[in-house]
Amino acid sequence: MRSGTRVPCHVRGKQIRIGTAGWSIPREHAARVGGEGSGESHLQRYARVCSCAEINSRFYRPHQESTWRRWAESVPAGFQFAVKMPKAITHEAELGCGRAELAEFFAEIGALGDRLGPVLVQLAPSLEYKPERAKAFLAMLRELHAGGVVVEARHASWFSTEVEALLQEYRVARVAADPLPKGIAPEGTAKGSAMAAPPGGWEGLVYYRLHGSPRIYYSAYDEAYLAQLASAVKARADEGAEVWCVFDNTASGAAMGDALRLMEMLG
Repeated sequence: MRSGTRVPCHVRGKQIRIGTAGWSIPREHAARVGGEGSGESHLQRYARVCSCAEINSRFYRPHQESTWRRWAESVPAGFQFAVKMPKAITHEAELGCGRAELAEFFAEIGALGDRLGPVLVQLAPSLEYKPERAKAFLAMLRELHAGGVVVEARHASWFSTEVEALLQEYRVARVAADPLPKGIAPEGTAKGSAMAAPPGGWEGLVYYRLHGSPRIYYSAYDEAYLAQLASAVKARADEGAEVWCVFDNTASGAAMGDALRLMEMLG
């Protein structure tokens, strides 16, 4: 591990993290990332230029402790991973899981140590907001985990002042996702515009999760969108929030290009 490596995604000392879902390096960006022929892993090379990565694989299956530790030891000090919560909790149990199941997940990812960033709780598009279940889940979660938590809500019932108050109470941020799920246009926003869904919930953590548009997972973002995103990211960082920006448009390799361009825009 290169413990003394500088992490360039921290823009002028602000708490801004820019990265992708996973850490693949498309061929067209390999030279900008560097490290080819060095014997380093993809993750080690990726961590030369990005200060965060999102681990989505835990959504589908558990990993051995040795895997988590290897990932943590492959990145420099200051780098962090966001980890997507298992679908058994978010989609199958619909947040109605038992304490033991949730505790097992947090114990597993605890092997990342100080490289652990926010936990991503992505909800199924069909999952409606049920006050008692949501509050019970968040209360149990906070008994087990004091770190960052972000919720990616995808049903219109989660976009309300009642939910905002609940998320703030438990220090949980709401993901600003692009594109928005069909039928969702948060109050005060212009549906279909760039940054149509502003971050919500707890204001100490901001998490942009960008899936690509118009073709989800494939399309790269244009200059106008990235410029507007850069402005929004800087503004929230200036307010004192820790800001994460994760590009999930990885299917065609667009994510790394967008991440690198956003870093350039932020200086």
